[in-house]
Amino acid sequence: MTVRPILVYGDPILEAANLPVEDFGASLQAVIEDLFETGWKAPGLGLAAPQIGINLRLATVDLSVGRDPDARVVLANPEIVHRSGKTHLEEGCLSFPGLFTTIDRPTALRVRAQDGEGRWRELEAEGLFAQAVCHEIDHLDGVLLVHHLRGMKRRLFLRRVAKMRKLGVWPSTSV
Repeated sequence: MTVRPILVYGDPILEAANLPVEDFGASLQAVIEDLFETGWKAPGLGLAAPQIGINLRLATVDLSVGRDPDARVVLANPEIVHRSGKTHLEEGCLSFPGLFTTIDRPTALRVRAQDGEGRWRELEAEGLFAQAVCHEIDHLDGVLLVHHLRGMKRRLFLRRVAKMRKLGVWPSTSV
């Protein structure tokens, strides 16, 4: 298992198209373990493969941040099949280190995805788990936190990014 650098906003890999996962062999298992290890070290609740420079439709979520092995969720080729409710939540992203904003998210989801062995399943997600799953699927669709913002809110958020870059506190990668 390797802790990999996390790409930050501005890297084109974060917004590039992501290929479906087709091979569930040993190399994918290594990537899955790297996603968990990197996310735990950051620390974060989830991490998508594009954030470590791999353009695959693969993400991991672990609300326990490594404390509970049963909390580990692998999402390969996920799709949201049902959303319900709406809430306005504060959200951060490891690709926007140190920045947070509020966005709208569904309160509950049903997701169809493959696990790390390639088995299809559906899972129900509510609350923080729904927010984390939705966030990671956004990454797989090339949608970043800033893409949820409009108007003045977006300009202010991007101004904070620019200020951090100018001050030299915006990393080329994080972790």
